Amino acid sequence: MTTLTYTRKDFQSDQEVKWCPGCGDFTILASVQNLFAEIGLPREKFVIVSGIGCSSRFPYYMDTYGMHGIHGRAPAIATGIAITRPDLSVWVMTGDGDALSIGGNHIIHAMRRNVNINVVVFNNQIYGLTKGQYSPTSEEGKITKSSPWGSIDHPFNPVSLALGAEASYVARSIDMDRELTERVLREAYEHRGASFIEIYQNCNVFNNHAFLELTGKDTRDQNRINLVHGEPIVFGPEGENAVIMENGAAKVVPTASVDPSQIIVHDEFAVNPSVAFSLSRLSHGPHGPTPVGVFRNAERTVYETVLQEQIDTVQKKKGVGDIETLVRSQGTWTVE
Repeated sequence: MTTLTYTRKDFQSDQEVKWCPGCGDFTILASVQNLFAEIGLPREKFVIVSGIGCSSRFPYYMDTYGMHGIHGRAPAIATGIAITRPDLSVWVMTGDGDALSIGGNHIIHAMRRNVNINVVVFNNQIYGLTKGQYSPTSEEGKITKSSPWGSIDHPFNPVSLALGAEASYVARSIDMDRELTERVLREAYEHRGASFIEIYQNCNVFNNHAFLELTGKDTRDQNRINLVHGEPIVFGPEGENAVIMENGAAKVVPTASVDPSQIIVHDEFAVNPSVAFSLSRLSHGPHGPTPVGVFRNAERTVYETVLQEQIDTVQKKKGVGDIETLVRSQGTWTVE
């Protein structure tokens, strides 16, 4: 396919962007528009599907094909598009409420099937569109309009959920980190199979500074664990902390307290997701030492490939694949 020259402006629609001033969604939108321009595919080769929520306005702001679906159903719609039009780059833009509440079932099955779609979850740990109720990722004790005495729900860890469903590409970024966000978005585009990207996205109206420990000038170096393939996992202003495996679980220890051979060397291409899952459990949310970057980038059989092989096999068999033959094959009766 011919590579065309585009700019970010080519992917900006004529619709007014109606997010709150200062919302992290603006940065994510710019990152996606920049990436699509750099890829150089015709705009009609991109499809963006969304559900309900602030993030789900995304298709309106992109000059590509798109569909604003119903609450939680975007992965199902995207699956249908991906398996019937494998030539398209299919993206699901969703939020923590849309994806992990009513849409949780669709997310995990798209991931386990390894459908060739890219799911981007804007995680602001709150319901922003409906004005500040707690979400499936809100921390325990969160006081909101729907939990005035504090939420008693245990929150999801989206990266752990995706790894548990065996998504073949799993990453985490932060809205303020444009470089990392654009890198993982590009890798997701290049990856064949189900990609899941969680982006910590600040809602400055209903959940401001939720990710301050990872973004604040005085705290980010102490808490941000940057996952780099092939590199030992160390962090801190002077690399004074390291991550090791102990009793089957990832653990943060002072670097000087262990032999360098004990420090985990990150392998994002590992087929077995157990170490990546353990890394995702170092923090249950953006508090304290928290890994960001690519957790997993493994090869798995892509759903559409196997589906097409099955269709081709069936069509070669005489009488199989014909709907009339199938209906009258067995178990039919006549009603007088």
